[in-house]
Amino acid sequence: MDYAITLRVDGAVHRLSVDARTTLLDALRERLGIASPKKGCDHGQCGACTILLDGRRAVSCLALAVAHDDAEIVTADGLADGSELHPLQRAFIGHDAFQCGYCTPGQIVSAVGMLQEAAAGWPSIVTRDVNADRVVLDDDEIRERMSGNLCRCAAYANIVPAIAEVAR
Repeated sequence: MDYAITLRVDGAVHRLSVDARTTLLDALRERLGIASPKKGCDHGQCGACTILLDGRRAVSCLALAVAHDDAEIVTADGLADGSELHPLQRAFIGHDAFQCGYCTPGQIVSAVGMLQEAAAGWPSIVTRDVNADRVVLDDDEIRERMSGNLCRCAAYANIVPAIAEVAR
């Protein structure tokens, strides 16, 4: 049985009919042709499919499309403002923070969500003072908060400084 849903993706409204088992990742890639979220592991372990789902980081391979009718979704494609790249997109380019680039969209979207979480004061397991007014995003904090996004090429030496440049 198919279900009619509406997804707001990168500012555009899409109405589609999906099977109850369709993930957001498959709806985005196969039904809407949005290729920036990547299918890496399809088990929620690599982060290549990371999107912002109603403002929060989510791995789209584990989210069922029918459960997110009328959701607001932002992919790496939706971060830029026209031809003006998002600061994290510019920083990734400036720091050469990618090799094959497969994980890059998920890394960047996750970093955007991570910066929002830190700005809201959400501590992580390595936060030194969980009662502090603000979270200091040192390299350890960035590494911990980005640990759900894997890079098989091991470009972490450039990913962390790219995020740090924007965070600081």
